[in-house]
Amino acid sequence: MNARSRTEKRRTGRRVLISLLVTVLLLGGLVGAGAYLWSHFGAGISDAMGWTSNDYEGSGKGEVVVVITEGEIGEDVAASLKEAGVVKTSEAFYDLLLAQDTEVAFQPGSYRMKSQMSSQAALDALQDPANRMAFTAMIPEGKTVEQTLELVSAGADIPLKELEAAAKDVKSLGLPEGVDSVEGWLFPATYEFEETTTGAEAVKKLVDTQIQVLDELGVAPESREEVLTKASIVQREGGRVEDFPKVARVIDNRIAKDMLLQMDSTAQYGYGQHADGSVWSTDEALADDNPWNTYVHKGLPKGPIANPGRDAISAVLNPPAGEWIYFVAVNLDTGESVFSTTQEEHEAAIAQLNEWCSANPNKGC
Repeated sequence: MNARSRTEKRRTGRRVLISLLVTVLLLGGLVGAGAYLWSHFGAGISDAMGWTSNDYEGSGKGEVVVVITEGEIGEDVAASLKEAGVVKTSEAFYDLLLAQDTEVAFQPGSYRMKSQMSSQAALDALQDPANRMAFTAMIPEGKTVEQTLELVSAGADIPLKELEAAAKDVKSLGLPEGVDSVEGWLFPATYEFEETTTGAEAVKKLVDTQIQVLDELGVAPESREEVLTKASIVQREGGRVEDFPKVARVIDNRIAKDMLLQMDSTAQYGYGQHADGSVWSTDEALADDNPWNTYVHKGLPKGPIANPGRDAISAVLNPPAGEWIYFVAVNLDTGESVFSTTQEEHEAAIAQLNEWCSANPNKGC
């Protein structure tokens, strides 16, 4: 073989090798792109193609208490069932309601349900009087005073106005000096009442339970309002319980750096937008000059913005070491959040949330 033939052979070999490398890279890129697209749009595609269902099968497992309050319509009940883990999606349950020959009316009260029920099984259970629990109220974490009293009224058959009047009588409840609201002081749990329980007795029971929890955790009376204020933000901002301590650390870090807390939950609460289910705050809420808006005022808000549970309180008392000063939820289904130490990292995380929102419309964005 002459020199020219050997040179041509080497060139041919290099071209083949380069072609193979390009093919591998292209395939790898396609796989990577496919994985990215599937992670964002796969659930919707699977549902649309009939590969998966937006509904569970069967009668469920375990036990869950769901409360239906006065005036709730089918869409509200569907959302409550999804939030409690009873049905797979609110859409499946609501579509079932719309398919009924006659409109379904729900009686306020607490209902004994199961987790992961089919929509039909859940509807059947709600229409079975045997599942309605007399004088029982289940209060989830993160509800406001207004929402909590509605749940107690529905579950315990106590007039709402009677409960509201009792909640306003703060001085009779044994709260620390200077506390002018029971916001944050109504401990979330499942309560059983007597048929004769009054509104004042019911509110006192919830407050006394919160004080008992604070005592168990070693919180001094003079520190309780501050702890509950921080814990209420942690409860509303933290998507997953395992992230609660890191959210508490972010609060402490921002205060230590004399930064605005800039917690959307506080702006929404102060402006009255805390119940709309969106992670985004309006410009009006962010700019409103009220004592809860941490986009306007440095430090903690005037007081708690919701009723925190034990996990959120414990997180405030035991935050981990860390330099995080930003965080944002990037998956509203799982509650996953990304914690950052720089503005650049935080902006990248916000872009990740925007991508998730684009792929999951009507899910809290």
